Amino acid sequence: MPLNYDSFKEGDALPELKKAPGVTQLVKYAAGGGDFNPLHHDFAFPQSKALGSIIIHGRFKYAALGELVSNWLDHGGRIRKLSCQYRGMDLPEAEMTLGGTVKRKWEENGEKLAELDLYVNNAKGKNTTPGTAIVVLNG
Repeated sequence: MPLNYDSFKEGDALPELKKAPGVTQLVKYAAGGGDFNPLHHDFAFPQSKALGSIIIHGRFKYAALGELVSNWLDHGGRIRKLSCQYRGMDLPEAEMTLGGTVKRKWEENGEKLAELDLYVNNAKGKNTTPGTAIVVLNG
């Protein structure tokens, strides 16, 4: 059922989303996004060797945060703004947990809005990708 403005309050948590992309998924993402940096798919690349692994694209995590918010909205609104910071590396096959909370909600110029605080936590619970979103709710 689509989300509506009256069905949530400030402080509510978004349902978590789990991701653990493998190398094949990262290569497919690279094909779609055009980012073929070997650090994201080639374990023999010198930087990958130095790190001990390839790493997940930052933009993959950004897109996953968009998926998280879109899932929460369930066609009950749209994302006006989405942003994040890349503060840590995430490794393939390691589960990432994406989530967030409603920071505030308000009405402005006839629109019903909400601001969200978002996160991507790695398998150790470290927030590697904090983010925010502004959403506009339908009717």
